[in-house]
Amino acid sequence: MDIRRAFEADFDAKWPVFQAVIATGDTYVFSPTTTRQDAFAYWFGPGMTSYVAVDGPRILGMYKLRANQRDLGSLVANASFMVDPAIQGTGTGEVLGHHCLREAQKAGYKAMQFNFVVSTNMGAVSLWKKLGFLIVGTVPKAFKHHQLGYVDVYVMHRFLNDG
Repeated sequence: MDIRRAFEADFDAKWPVFQAVIATGDTYVFSPTTTRQDAFAYWFGPGMTSYVAVDGPRILGMYKLRANQRDLGSLVANASFMVDPAIQGTGTGEVLGHHCLREAQKAGYKAMQFNFVVSTNMGAVSLWKKLGFLIVGTVPKAFKHHQLGYVDVYVMHRFLNDG
């Protein structure tokens, strides 16, 4: 597996992964009917730096990195991750997570914050905790889970220089 900057030309290969991840309605805020155009803007809009994990021509996973807030709040990074559901549990997310933390630190960010981690997404919550993130807030019933109804969302944070 290699991780590299994503190019707009990669979107054709990213699109099926995006669709597969959002289809279940249990981990991401996107509706399963999200358009290709909206998904493209999410990954390649202004201020985004996108990366892909590839095995040859196949996209295994992806993430985007950006400032969590503008101007005076721009010292904290934010990122979003997707891994092809067919290979979840193989360590791809962890490798992407480590890569993202290194890239964020290289870019000069002091911390990273995830604003919207669905509490029932135990794979993501466990991974982020393993990578040093703490739950610093809970937003009650902020996500409409496809099967469970309204569930909590976590705000997770970690410093990039160990504090």
